Amino acid sequence: MADDKENSLINPVPPKPPASLQIATVVPSSQQTAETLLEIDDTSWERSVEKSNKPVAVMFYSPACVFCHQIEPYFRNYAQEFHEGVVFARLNILTNPWTAERYGVRSTPTFKFFCEGKAVREMVGAVYPALLKKMIDEVLIHGKECAKNSTAINYDISGYG
Repeated sequence: MADDKENSLINPVPPKPPASLQIATVVPSSQQTAETLLEIDDTSWERSVEKSNKPVAVMFYSPACVFCHQIEPYFRNYAQEFHEGVVFARLNILTNPWTAERYGVRSTPTFKFFCEGKAVREMVGAVYPALLKKMIDEVLIHGKECAKNSTAINYDISGYG
């Protein structure tokens, strides 16, 4: 009996909060997240972004980027929230430098929004999640008009102008 008291003083067990105060957390399954957030590369870029029927939100990231790790959970949540209207994708700029260079990505995170294959909006750096969500809402409302009114860019690269 004395040993039980000594053990409870050495290794106290915190009491469980009442059921009414416990917070329920919903953790999405990895399969659900994988369906709503694409991991793309240079070879799948054209098929996934430029030829998409929906607007596309792309997060250009680097594995060593601290701000990328901070904003990524919000980006994943928005991918689940807006999955019916927007395609969400991530592109690692270290392993896919061609696409990052093509679109002028020089720092991470960079968020670019595409409509009908054209870049219509961009946010660079550590942004507030609320600003990112507002940008997604605006792209859903005005993205197609922006794409139709923008000038097509010829991306052919050659030394003979």
